[in-house]
Amino acid sequence: MHMPQNANQRITVPVVYIMAMFMAVMDTTIVNVALPTIAHEFHTRPGEIGLVSSAYLISLTIFIPVSGWLGDRLGGKLALLGSIAVFTIASALCGLSTDFTMLVIFRIMQGIGGAIMTPVGLSMLFRVYPPAERVRIAGIIAIFTAIAPALGPILGGLFTTYLSWRMVFFVNVFIGTLICLYGALQLTKHTQRHPGKFDWQGFCLSGLGLGMTMYAISEGSLIGWAHPVVLCTLIIGILLLIGMVITESKSPYPLVNLHLLRNRLFTLCTSLYGLGSISYLGALYLAALFLQDVQGKSALQAGLTTFPSAIGVVLGGQLVARKLYRRFGPRRIVVVGLLVIALTLICMSRVTLYTNLWYIRLVMFGLGLGVAAVFISSQTASMATIDKIRTGQASSIFNSSKQLGSAIGVAISTILLSSLTYPNGTNTHNTVQLPGYHAGFLAGALTAALSLVVALMIRDDDARQSMAKAK
Repeated sequence: MHMPQNANQRITVPVVYIMAMFMAVMDTTIVNVALPTIAHEFHTRPGEIGLVSSAYLISLTIFIPVSGWLGDRLGGKLALLGSIAVFTIASALCGLSTDFTMLVIFRIMQGIGGAIMTPVGLSMLFRVYPPAERVRIAGIIAIFTAIAPALGPILGGLFTTYLSWRMVFFVNVFIGTLICLYGALQLTKHTQRHPGKFDWQGFCLSGLGLGMTMYAISEGSLIGWAHPVVLCTLIIGILLLIGMVITESKSPYPLVNLHLLRNRLFTLCTSLYGLGSISYLGALYLAALFLQDVQGKSALQAGLTTFPSAIGVVLGGQLVARKLYRRFGPRRIVVVGLLVIALTLICMSRVTLYTNLWYIRLVMFGLGLGVAAVFISSQTASMATIDKIRTGQASSIFNSSKQLGSAIGVAISTILLSSLTYPNGTNTHNTVQLPGYHAGFLAGALTAALSLVVALMIRDDDARQSMAKAK
């Protein structure tokens, strides 16, 4: 029996998007575990090896604004598969790198592919599924996007310990090739209204502004906020973003459509997605460091201990998508989720050198439940009142909030760790940073608590389309 074309795309688009998301999200955590080994092989100083991660994240931030225009200009299929191909080729080149400079350059190339494929894929997904069906598909996506960052440290530890650090990049080649082959055969072409000429002014202002701000946030936490390079890039980045707001507000074909921020529901949900990322990504970063630097666990043990957060997201995601969202609406679910995040991070702020791993695993599981409530509800409701023509531009803004939130979360954690570190000669490890870790977890809890103000501004009536029963 021949499957209708639209029905076929309702399967193909989620499969391609989920596999691409899995690859991109896992890449952000799998590489971190291999950094010490890479630094040793390339004889790189500890302060410089962070460029392997920051170069990717900065590139990702710079090129996300382009994704909406590119998806409309080339069509979803070509833009999505092209970006996946770029990411895959760059991953292969990263694995083949013979020196540190080559690796950083190819990580920038990876960031370009990752920046485009995530928003374009999300936009295609929202075009295929009407608002009433998005919560169900969001629950399915949550399974893979939650497992990916938690699986990264485990695979990274296994590859680095027993095979080679190069495998953390080569695994993307296998996944990316499969996605491209499947997508080329199954995805249908989709053409959108012509987006107009490319907004070079908007690209330069938004890309450089976001990139320099991201650089300042990342490096400021490492080399100090008073460092001239950090101060200059931060000030210039902020000025460029202010200029972007002014010019894009007046442009007839803006690359970053700031008029979308007049949509109350979209703005609130996008803000919550970014704020939730500050708490969640900051907590995962701190937990992994705490387990290794304070408790002396291996990277593999740390990955296995934080993995229950992924299980919490998966189970919580299914509960929200199947049972709770349509009954209670996004407002109450997000509020409860933020309270759970705050409570679990307060519990994490009590950890010590001797805290049992099963306690940490239980808290990580609870954190995952809270994150599922916030992320799935925010993502589902965000596009409920956005028309299909503007989904590309909206998804690029939505994904930018997550990237900035992730960077800010890690930066806050690093600042508190570096400023509240004190030596303790009675410990078998080099330093004890418990005050810094406690403050970092409490900062995440405070962010979640303050986010309640934003969550309480959501009106469930605005998200009514996404709460309706699917036909």
